[in-house]
Amino acid sequence: MHALTGPYSYTGRYIARRLLEQGVMVRGLVRRLSSNGDPRIECRELQFADASRLAADLRDVEVLYNTYWIRCPRNGMTFERAVENTRALAEAAATAGVHRVVHLSVTNPAAHSPFAYFRGKAAAEQAIGSTGVPASIVRPTLVFGREDILVNNIAWLLRRLRFFTVPDGGAYRVQPVYVGDVAELAVTEAHADGIRVIDAAGPEVLTFLELVRAIARSLPVRALVTGAPAAVTRFAGSALSRLLRDVLITGEELGALMAENLLSSAPPTARTRLSEWLQANGHYLGSVYASETARHWRK
Repeated sequence: MHALTGPYSYTGRYIARRLLEQGVMVRGLVRRLSSNGDPRIECRELQFADASRLAADLRDVEVLYNTYWIRCPRNGMTFERAVENTRALAEAAATAGVHRVVHLSVTNPAAHSPFAYFRGKAAAEQAIGSTGVPASIVRPTLVFGREDILVNNIAWLLRRLRFFTVPDGGAYRVQPVYVGDVAELAVTEAHADGIRVIDAAGPEVLTFLELVRAIARSLPVRALVTGAPAAVTRFAGSALSRLLRDVLITGEELGALMAENLLSSAPPTARTRLSEWLQANGHYLGSVYASETARHWRK
């Protein structure tokens, strides 16, 4: 039995799919119970208030995959609270006798990072390691796939507005990694020993300008990609967020992007190239807007 937080979340659904393909029994810890899920996944409500109940929900579990996190503070939920929830989950895993934890983090987390998201991720990693349960920390770079928010919504904007402004010229670099490769790496780490920290990084390094232009070329429409001051981009993103009743991109996310936090210093660990994936999926990408609010916050 392997347990997974968020078996229907973005990365979680790929991990669940891979485990089911291998014939592994999957127990899902979900935000909301539903009758519409995969009948092969035994789901229980993910809650952090009752430690004994959380430990009971992890009993008989060999490996726990943790994808739980928040993108940005909202409705009283903060990064600090998300760290404490992660700590509660890790302690429950230790109490239940879970053999290994595979934790999904992010590249370049740091306790002294200027970005709260990356400070929180560093604290969450520490919380996972503090219990003594052997763990693999998987640190993805810029994750892309059909269901992702950033790449898909760039395509959505290009399709509808027919132009996109890249902050400050877009010379800063990113290293896209395919969500399926991240899942494969996570599942493989279930068989590792001891404490391991590994970046999940794709084989291509692109400037952000190159990334947006590659997305634009893959679409069945013509769109203009041009540079603009970061302040202009932040203003436009804020205005569109209000219009869409969602969060397109936060100032912190933009800052971390421009600081090249989504770039690994280690050799690539994934094989799927974004340029090739776009050729096969550009006709679909951006057809539907991916709403962060609808996915995680609306009941």
